[in-house]
Amino acid sequence: MTRRQRKAPVLDKASRASPAGAPPAAMTRASSPPTQGTNGANGSNAASGVKGVGKTPSAGHAANPHSGLRPAATPMAGASARPVGALRPGHGPTTSLHGTARPTPVTDTKVKPVTTVKSKAHVAPVKVSTGNTGRHAKPAPVPSPDGIGLTSERVRVRMAERVAASGVKHAGVLAALATVPRHGFVDAGLANQAYEDAALPIGHGQTISKPSVVGRMIELLLASGRPLEKVLEIGTGCGYQAAVLSCVARDVYSIERVRPLHERAKANLRPLRVPNIRLHYGDGRLGLPAVAPFDGIVIAAAGLEIPDALLDQLAVGARLVAPVGGEQQILTLIERVGARQWRETQLDRVLFVPLKSGII
Repeated sequence: MTRRQRKAPVLDKASRASPAGAPPAAMTRASSPPTQGTNGANGSNAASGVKGVGKTPSAGHAANPHSGLRPAATPMAGASARPVGALRPGHGPTTSLHGTARPTPVTDTKVKPVTTVKSKAHVAPVKVSTGNTGRHAKPAPVPSPDGIGLTSERVRVRMAERVAASGVKHAGVLAALATVPRHGFVDAGLANQAYEDAALPIGHGQTISKPSVVGRMIELLLASGRPLEKVLEIGTGCGYQAAVLSCVARDVYSIERVRPLHERAKANLRPLRVPNIRLHYGDGRLGLPAVAPFDGIVIAAAGLEIPDALLDQLAVGARLVAPVGGEQQILTLIERVGARQWRETQLDRVLFVPLKSGII
């Protein structure tokens, strides 16, 4: 009896190339790696602030003098890991970013992973609607912590540079001028002139002094090398010079005789939350004998002579700076060298409002 021989199955090339136990290569399909989303990362700041003169902030510092918060690096809200409507290769049409369906040719089943790119631009989280593919969604720029326009640190630094060019060299004074926002002490209609080296009207026949004059007077107080523990200012006005003084002195006492200006100075200084300024409504020619003696006195109005009450409230070794004269005014430095001795030095030609008695 003849035994029938079984024919061996014929295997194709793909089957012979497959390892034992593995399915034929013709039945395998490469799986697509998951697509990664792209995060927008916030850049870093440079700072003053501030406070260095000439420093150019990048997105924000704060040097601040008085310095800035930075938004955290956050991926765009609503952005998914896979583009809207995207399908795995070889499984039908895919939707483009403009919503047009087109067939996807199946030529290669291998998909390259998406590389995550870190952006250095400041972007705020943007919500993307699920019904929109995002062609109108653009990252909203985040304002720089250094501010823009009049609030920018750059405009204050440039003003301090101009004051330095006028002759003021004390680093502490220049840093104080680059810190205090002068536009917050003038009328809104004059804000675009706030950082010019010019005196501006503040109402009631009074003015805010030129930044170079403010810097010059404060520098003269500091030139003796005596620490400014207590400083007296006569003529608060809008409060700007008191704010600058607060950066270089431990305590600042300021007197204003015009009630509306006294209230305005309080309103101007309140947002800055300066803890070492004490404003008084009264006759500046009388000073503050209860607080005396002072390590420095600055008078922001011109009289024909320095009131004796103010000379007596000056500590021995301390300085007083004031304009003296009528139509022709001279910036004058008074140094108390003894219990009953003062030394006077005449300096620059200036122009101030007159120093008056009483209150209004």
